[in-house]
Amino acid sequence: MTFGRPDAIIIQTASGTQIVDTVFPLPPFLTNSAMSSDRRIFLKTAGLSAAALATASSVLHAAEPTALPLNTVAEELEAWGQAQQETWDVSWAQRVTGKHKAMFDVPEIEGGVGIFRAGIWGQQYTDVLKLAPGDLSTVIVIRHAAIPLAMTSEFWATYGLGKSLKIKDDKGKKWTMVNPMLSTPSTDPKASSSNYLLDKQIAKGAIALGCNLAFRQMVSIVAKQDKLSPADARTKAKTFLVPGLIMQPSGIFANVMAAEAGCAFVNAV
Repeated sequence: MTFGRPDAIIIQTASGTQIVDTVFPLPPFLTNSAMSSDRRIFLKTAGLSAAALATASSVLHAAEPTALPLNTVAEELEAWGQAQQETWDVSWAQRVTGKHKAMFDVPEIEGGVGIFRAGIWGQQYTDVLKLAPGDLSTVIVIRHAAIPLAMTSEFWATYGLGKSLKIKDDKGKKWTMVNPMLSTPSTDPKASSSNYLLDKQIAKGAIALGCNLAFRQMVSIVAKQDKLSPADARTKAKTFLVPGLIMQPSGIFANVMAAEAGCAFVNAV
């Protein structure tokens, strides 16, 4: 993100060169809270079919990110102490073997465009450069205010994330009960945009990483609603992580490891 260009994507290459993407910008009208006809036009021109607009529109009803509740400092320190005792899975870095590698940094929900952009990049590279599946390595880092996207739809429904985050369903009337970046029984598998959903990308080999520091917000929600200790709340919250997502000590930790593995850095939101 650049000053004066909040819609820009910045790619940090190995040589340190920054490239501002002007091919797939986020237009100004996409930052409004209501789903306008202009947004639908944009989604169609971006390659999202009409059948898939229901999925995309649910996240585009989102308002500015809402702060989620935190526990007391003592409780947070206790939760972090438990996390420090965990063994972190960093074997994913060994899977970053494609000729073309990119890490998409997603620190905000912002209509899910960060996750969509990762999928669109992969599709464009595959189509234009005629790549084989193994030629591409995609890493998606979900951190900061975007951490709810790392949680299952069951978590969203159980703990009312749609209401907390002020994200409406595809009709724009009720708070969503699902993670809008995951497929549902009503998702049209023939829609091109369904391939860009998080679970579909993971199934195709994309590496999805979560920020443990941000995940503490999800733990706090569980602790408050279920009246659990930080340790028990953390154990329960982990059962609601999107299958295949790998939790890391922090999002920045994941960013740096991806860079060390050779990934171009993409500021996707």
